[in-house]
Amino acid sequence: MVLGVLGTLIAVVVMVASSASAVGPYPALSPCPVFPDPPASLSPRAPSLPTEAAWNQEISKAPRDPRSNAYIAYINSHGGDDLHPDFGSPRPYGFPYSVVSADQQPLPINYTAYGDESDAGPFPVPAKAPVEGGDGSDGDRHVLVVDRSACRLYELYRAFYVAKPRPHWNADSGTEWDLRSAARRPEGWTSADAAGLPIFPGLVRYDEAAAGRIEHAIRVTFESTRNAWVHPASHCAGDTSDPSAPPMGLRLRLKAGYGLGRFRSTARTIALAMKRYGLIVADNGSNWFFSGTSDKRWDDENLNQLKQIPGSAFEVVKSRASVHSC
Repeated sequence: MVLGVLGTLIAVVVMVASSASAVGPYPALSPCPVFPDPPASLSPRAPSLPTEAAWNQEISKAPRDPRSNAYIAYINSHGGDDLHPDFGSPRPYGFPYSVVSADQQPLPINYTAYGDESDAGPFPVPAKAPVEGGDGSDGDRHVLVVDRSACRLYELYRAFYVAKPRPHWNADSGTEWDLRSAARRPEGWTSADAAGLPIFPGLVRYDEAAAGRIEHAIRVTFESTRNAWVHPASHCAGDTSDPSAPPMGLRLRLKAGYGLGRFRSTARTIALAMKRYGLIVADNGSNWFFSGTSDKRWDDENLNQLKQIPGSAFEVVKSRASVHSC
């Protein structure tokens, strides 16, 4: 009995500490899924799905998009042409997140930009929830919270906690996601990400990488995107109408023939996931930057192996949905 109580206390301390420091390790998400798996009857050769189940869909055998070469050529001519992990050992680098339970007090959300495309709140976002880039940052300031008691994901963009006169969060936009549902955002709506997609399911998390198995697609950004989207994305923020530019929601994969023999440890696991589950275009940003969690356990020397992979080693996967121009 004493051991059980001690274990519970340790778990609570770990949860609080990880939320405050935002550098890992993080509490487990169980029993919640991170969006549903595709139907068991789905062919392994099916195109990328138009719902949030796409995150968990293996696409290693899916058909190649007929415009793949044009997309890759455009991407590589509009920014860097090598893969880059947008996370690592600097403590504010990457996306931190919080895991909360039913006793977390919800706080009102005051929207400062895209309230008409945001979910109303209140959200169970702790006052001391870690902010992307750190409390003093002036960047995207994403805040991600998983409520594992309700299997809900809450994401804020440009979020600032305000203590007085009434505690609340100011944010440009915010979304509540049901982790048990594959439903996407309404057409034309943004989220905490430009594509109208959830951020959390596309993050490389240390625990899964260290365990040797990542079973979901990975979030990626490009410098120039088409003013269009393809489902499960629902929103665009492009700078061109060029049909060769990648729309939000476009899915890519590392080519099957690209050798992984020189990669080791977590880098090899991540590269293998890029073959099996691929990348999904989620926002504008530096070319070929893919996303992971803030975690003190990342080994930069190991992650740097992935910077050897050129953009030309990727191809575009055909999607079941057609491209929707804005």
